[in-house]
Amino acid sequence: MNETRHRVTLTVNGVLHEAEVPGRRLLSDCLRHDLGLTGTHVGCEHGVCGACTVLLDGEPVRSCLTFAVTADGHEITTVEGLARGGGEPSPVQRAFTECHALQCGFCTPGFLCTVTAFLRDNPAPSEEEALEAVAGNLCRCTGYQNILKAVHRAAELQAEEDR
Repeated sequence: MNETRHRVTLTVNGVLHEAEVPGRRLLSDCLRHDLGLTGTHVGCEHGVCGACTVLLDGEPVRSCLTFAVTADGHEITTVEGLARGGGEPSPVQRAFTECHALQCGFCTPGFLCTVTAFLRDNPAPSEEEALEAVAGNLCRCTGYQNILKAVHRAAELQAEEDR
């Protein structure tokens, strides 16, 4: 039996995309397989690990729990869209590199999207606020100390840019 396909229009990283997807196609699968944006990683497929986190209209969402049809007409930012013009890394990306806040890198795209949205809303977080912000993303390699350092370093870098 053929599943009905739906035309969706998504603005991903500032670029308008159209795709025909089955109603049950997950946003993560649409991004990776239909649009070829493989930076969004799929880990647990249950919304627990956070590896698939993207920004939907600026808010972090688990793309493995979001149907692509519900994102029709919305703006999505993936890890590929976080860099500045000319490919210059964002303050969050720079901080993760400077603070060695990644090892295998699998969870990193989700952390980068999560932290980007968090610092937009809370540009000078306390240690407790930073810990709470990243608590929904799982990393099996780093122990989180350097990730937390990166959150604070990213806040510093953003503050320097805003001066």
